[in-house]
Amino acid sequence: MPLPRPTLDRLKTQHEVVGILISGLSKSELKFRPIPEKWSVHENIAHLTCYQPRVVARTQKILDEDNPSFPAYIPEDDSEFPDFLAMSIEELISHLNTMRMELVDLISNLTDEQLKRTGSHAKFGKMNVIEWTEFFLLHEAHHLHTIFRLTRSIKKL
Repeated sequence: MPLPRPTLDRLKTQHEVVGILISGLSKSELKFRPIPEKWSVHENIAHLTCYQPRVVARTQKILDEDNPSFPAYIPEDDSEFPDFLAMSIEELISHLNTMRMELVDLISNLTDEQLKRTGSHAKFGKMNVIEWTEFFLLHEAHHLHTIFRLTRSIKKL
């Protein structure tokens, strides 16, 4: 089964909406938490940027091992997350774009047999590479929607 065209298209472009969503916002607005216990726009973008290399690593592990198991990803437990939080929004977007090219290159060059390889998620069970890719894209879309909602609430202030 080849990688579905809609999956590849979203993988290539979905993240590009970040720049559109945050256009016109100041650094302080990007770091503002309308709900104090929830992440800011900046923190959401830092998470998306930090998480991408983990997706590459998990995909590579699925290709190298038979049905490896993965715990749920918890950003606060990621030792590199604070480094991403410290980056400027420009650095985050640059890293997001660079790392996305690496992920697209990996996924888009897999054979049908490689796309069938599986890894097990602690909550969602056994998934093939296509399903893992969809899981990543849906997770990212959730954060993009959160960023949209946050930017709208900030612009209304």
